[in-house]
Amino acid sequence: MNWNKEYDVLVVGSGASGFSAALTAKLEGMETLLIEKEGKFGGATALSGGGVWVPNNRYLVEAGVADTFEEAKQYMDSTIGERTSDLMKETYLHKGIEMLDYFHTKTNHMRFSYATDYSDYYAHFPGGKAHGRSIEPLIFDARKLDDWEKLMLEPTLDTAGFVMTGQDFRYVNMLTRTWQGKMRALRLGLRMIKSKITGARFVSLGQALIARFALSYKEAGGELCVNTAFEDFVVENDRVIGIKVKKDGKEMYLKARKGVIFGSGGFSKDQEKREKYLPKPTNHEWTSSPEGQTGDLLTPAEKLGVKFDLMDKVWGAPSIIDHEGKPYFLVADRAIPSMIIIDQNGDRYLNEAIPYHEFVDKMYEHDTKTKGKAIHSWIIVDKRTKSRYLFDTLFPGQDFPKEYYEKDIVRIGNTVEELAEKLGMKPEKLKETIERFNGFARNGKDEDFGRGDNPYDRYYGDPTLKNPNLDVLDKAPFYALRVYPGDIGTKGGVKKRSLRD
Repeated sequence: MNWNKEYDVLVVGSGASGFSAALTAKLEGMETLLIEKEGKFGGATALSGGGVWVPNNRYLVEAGVADTFEEAKQYMDSTIGERTSDLMKETYLHKGIEMLDYFHTKTNHMRFSYATDYSDYYAHFPGGKAHGRSIEPLIFDARKLDDWEKLMLEPTLDTAGFVMTGQDFRYVNMLTRTWQGKMRALRLGLRMIKSKITGARFVSLGQALIARFALSYKEAGGELCVNTAFEDFVVENDRVIGIKVKKDGKEMYLKARKGVIFGSGGFSKDQEKREKYLPKPTNHEWTSSPEGQTGDLLTPAEKLGVKFDLMDKVWGAPSIIDHEGKPYFLVADRAIPSMIIIDQNGDRYLNEAIPYHEFVDKMYEHDTKTKGKAIHSWIIVDKRTKSRYLFDTLFPGQDFPKEYYEKDIVRIGNTVEELAEKLGMKPEKLKETIERFNGFARNGKDEDFGRGDNPYDRYYGDPTLKNPNLDVLDKAPFYALRVYPGDIGTKGGVKKRSLRD
């Protein structure tokens, strides 16, 4: 084999998993190359919220959050069950803490803060914590990346110049409702002014996580190549000794003296693979994942005799598709009080505020039961919702873009009955559904689906209400937008291969 280059370790994929591996290898003294198929690094992580769930880690301890290994293990057992082995769960719990300590000690940039009160998704399960175990990266000035700054994948969400953490958003969403919301919005405004005066380019969430990884890796002397796509393994005597890649359209062979690590494999953007593996209907236009997520690892891995698992699962992300065809992931929007999500029959069929991955699973379950009435669903809000809360990136009181009306993204009715007719459903049915929901809202108890009963539901809710997630829908006009079973990536991948390690 005529190798173009040789390294100790080759890492494929530049999301958090790829950067974690590449940074660790480099810090341990190994010659390391990280490759990225797209022209910019960051992958799905750069587009994400950047949250990290590691129980009992140093940042939780510093924040005074009570937790134990036994409680965390109990929580994983109650949520995952026997789907994952005890060895795997215990390894995660121990090594997660070790990882965060390692990066904190070995780098100057891998720094996080406790996401105060961001509940575990299933805090009501045994071992769950209502105050939560999540951490998020500190805001970062991307200018520090110097020549790498322009190579980082940019977010798709327009925040009108405001840079906010997940904790910021929780309060800013209550801008019109609480003094905390007003003060947090003021802080964001001052941050924006500071950036304009100093020229700083502050980033948060997944952008901050990737930027911190990238600078740490760069300062350690690691190599990074974008526009470099993995194509195949190079195998000798039943061992992978390197990989074939295509760099700027040119084939190259890279040797790995110690190993090849993959932080890639998602196939959300590949319609053929979606049709093969995922529940139907499915569409690559619904995903919020990067363009490069086309599962390039899968076919070469299959040739090596590997086994795959979880290929039918996605990280579900209920989404609105805007007038430009871009998905908008409904996270906090599903927790605001005066809002419901219904199927094409006009029925509510779930707790709208449940964790996003579970929401999409329930969409498919209900779609099967109703023979195609849940995909696509509708999210309905009224004038009260629009005047009080952030919704679909819009500030309180801000109307939808005119293109939303022109391209049938949003439908509007001055009465519930008029809206129903525009949605192609029976007016009396939609009216009955909304009246039933309004009754629950007045009493503060969702008797059908328990919205607001769990800490996770309440995190993005309105603390001024009896039930933070319930308020009546009765202020015309009424708006409806389609909800699609989107995703932020597929879960499936290599489980075991037939070749020896």
